[in-house]
Amino acid sequence: MSQYSGFGARRMLNKVPEVTAIFWVIKILSTTVGETGADYLAVHVGLGASLTAICMTGLLAAALLLQFSRRAYVPWIYWLTVVLVSIVGTQLTDLLTDKLEISLYVSTAAFAAALAATFVIWYAVERTLSICSIVTTRRELFYWTAILFTFALGTAAGDLATEALGLGFQLGVVVFGTLIVAVVVFYTIGASPVLTFWLAYILTRPLGASLGDLLSQSRDYGGIGLGTIQTSITFLTVIVGLVVWVTFEGEGVRRADPAQ
Repeated sequence: MSQYSGFGARRMLNKVPEVTAIFWVIKILSTTVGETGADYLAVHVGLGASLTAICMTGLLAAALLLQFSRRAYVPWIYWLTVVLVSIVGTQLTDLLTDKLEISLYVSTAAFAAALAATFVIWYAVERTLSICSIVTTRRELFYWTAILFTFALGTAAGDLATEALGLGFQLGVVVFGTLIVAVVVFYTIGASPVLTFWLAYILTRPLGASLGDLLSQSRDYGGIGLGTIQTSITFLTVIVGLVVWVTFEGEGVRRADPAQ
């Protein structure tokens, strides 16, 4: 029996981008927008956490349907989905903490367990956790489930570190940045690419969130005071510019390669 038989057996080109420096830059920027964008909609627009979560979940569902409908990686669809996952992941954690009053220790542990379970089931079914072979619908479902839990876990762990444990925004950026550098070092000396990728993916969430809070929060709360609107617009503009760049770069490669 083929390894691609059964549910999700429709073969596609790889549905996720190549992991490059630009990938990580856009990922961190998307994470920051998720933090500041969620705060802007919930607080400044006045939607509240619950309504923001409902609206963003609806948009995320639409983006995922669009993403799943394609047979290959489309940069603007992929990164739009990531931004929306970031906002929904942030709201999910905030709802548990603010509305249900669930401890950040509990939510961090719960999301870590959910992510671990996703990886266990993914590997048991597909025998790989590599993002270099997201070529079936089933693998893509596992991929986006894992992505959602990494954002929720990163939000909970980041809030736990910066708020409950008192690191603050500035020290949070330093701590999570240092952990990411450590992951990069382990990767360069031969650690598993799959393990280091997912560790970095988790850690970039609290790094981006701490960076977003540092830039947007008022000086009274330890931030720089740019505000959520200015921070979100600035980062979104950079994201759009980078996504346009990688889109045209990819088109140029395909035109230059007669085999494609």
